[in-house]
Amino acid sequence: MNIATKRHLDRRAFLRGTGAVLSLPFLEAMVPAFATRAQAAVGQPPPRFLAMCATLGFHTPFLFPQETGMDYTPTPYLEPLKDLRGDFSVISGLQHMEQNGANGHTSEMTWLTSAKHPGLAGFKNTISIDQLIAETVGTQTRFPSLVLGTGNESLSWSASGVPLPAESSPSKAFQQLFVDGTPKEIEAQVRGLKRGRSILDTVMGQAKKLHGELGKRDQEKLDEYFSAVRDLEGRLVQNEEWAQKPKPRVDAKPPTDIQSRTDAIGKMKLLQDLVLLALQTDSTRTVTLRLSGMNAVPEIEGVKNDWHNLSHHGQDQAKIDELKVIETAEFAALGDFLRKLKATQDNGRPLLDTTSVLFGSNLGNASAHSTANIPMLFAGGGYNHGRHIAVDKEKHVFSNLFVSVAQRMGVETDKFGFSTGVLDIDQA
Repeated sequence: MNIATKRHLDRRAFLRGTGAVLSLPFLEAMVPAFATRAQAAVGQPPPRFLAMCATLGFHTPFLFPQETGMDYTPTPYLEPLKDLRGDFSVISGLQHMEQNGANGHTSEMTWLTSAKHPGLAGFKNTISIDQLIAETVGTQTRFPSLVLGTGNESLSWSASGVPLPAESSPSKAFQQLFVDGTPKEIEAQVRGLKRGRSILDTVMGQAKKLHGELGKRDQEKLDEYFSAVRDLEGRLVQNEEWAQKPKPRVDAKPPTDIQSRTDAIGKMKLLQDLVLLALQTDSTRTVTLRLSGMNAVPEIEGVKNDWHNLSHHGQDQAKIDELKVIETAEFAALGDFLRKLKATQDNGRPLLDTTSVLFGSNLGNASAHSTANIPMLFAGGGYNHGRHIAVDKEKHVFSNLFVSVAQRMGVETDKFGFSTGVLDIDQA
């Protein structure tokens, strides 16, 4: 005879205390009884990370050189960067794995997560590499991370697989980064943060009582949940401290948002200038920037056709030639941004040397929606650059690069997504 002794909790169970409510995670006890993570040394500039994804891809024959190593001939897309040759590497052969999804563009969702089959039934995204890094370094800055985009979609996903909202307005982002609120606004913000902490405080007594009534696996799961709650409490305390500190002063004038939706390069440059200020002031050390394409004609001289249509060129040379104009403009804007990073000093070193910059796309062949051999330019970060790195088949997994970057950022990990090892740029 089996005797049911474990407690059965309602699936919508809560912890309550003096009017505060905190919902619980799913526990085994919620089914019927018989149902079966280093800060840089003092005086040394800290490492930083920036990922930029152009979602309509790049025509890779205009990006990847024919030769590997240091003695490569610059391609059309690398010509605007030729004075920066020693500051970046071009990487070919990377594969964005298991990306057959709801449509040809859903691999945008998983560029920084490496989750399988985006958008299909049962799909749940995973944490993006920037947010994994932010969990380690985010407590050291006012903003754990900065999530930007020329559109409303985001590259960043939480540990729960939820997309983090992207800010597309440079003026709003500038205000959040550099404009102090009034004393009343700051006081209201601090009160709100304290209320958030009080919710955690008031439920913990009941939580301890519940812990003793659960089975071992549920206790372990609840301990993990409480650890996350305590981490959130620490972030609330940190935010309260930052709320009472003045924001950094910058000489730059507040940006004016570009109203034209088709000025893609203008928007890209405004947001990149904002990224520079955020990194320069150490307001954050982790940034993502999603560069959206459009089903419209971008405001670029020499372009007369819809960008999305041009990306699906089907090897039509006239379309490829026009697409080249758009994508060359993107790489020219990247070059301007990298030069600014290089010209900005960070504790006696160029800011570019302390910032790992990924610039690429989720699509290796946008015309065919292929995620094989995705375009990737990797700049800065203090790595040994100046080469075209053709990744061999043993190291071709895109997320191997994430492991290398995360380790450089101080994250103790040897695995991310489909990684099979570490793609060490210095040794590749």
